[in-house]
Amino acid sequence: MAVRKLRLVEDADGDTTLAARPERKRGTMKIAFTTQDMKTVDAHFASARNIAVYEVDDAGYRFLEAMQFDNTSNEEGKHTDDGEDRIAAKIGALDGCAILFVKAIGGPAAAKVVAARVHPIKVPEPEPITQVLDRTVAMLKGTPPPWLRKALGKTDERDLSFLDEED
Repeated sequence: MAVRKLRLVEDADGDTTLAARPERKRGTMKIAFTTQDMKTVDAHFASARNIAVYEVDDAGYRFLEAMQFDNTSNEEGKHTDDGEDRIAAKIGALDGCAILFVKAIGGPAAAKVVAARVHPIKVPEPEPITQVLDRTVAMLKGTPPPWLRKALGKTDERDLSFLDEED
């Protein structure tokens, strides 16, 4: 299976036109999106032509890279003999990602994504990637839900200092 990686290129000053946040810091995570057009979460995991990866934290987000896949399914439930290779290549593309947003994903593929320590999330309708990113940043600025804290590695965020106080 042919996979092409596209990465953001920075100029000598480190500036990019796609960056929506200034620098990487603690609490940053990588989020992946299955997409046909690089703008919308609109693809089934197995049939996605592209996986776009962004770096996200409570200050914003920036595009990191995209992987393009030549061998995809037709979303009709009919798979070719190389289905395992197609899924394996996409699982490999998720390396280092905490969350994967998809239009749809089959049970066996979802199990493999979870085994790769990536949290898959289905979107109910195709949605612009930037809207999903904006919502994620807003959640990170407030009190993130447990699944998002876990994805960030912030499972011990509760302040339990009151336990040290004596009556």
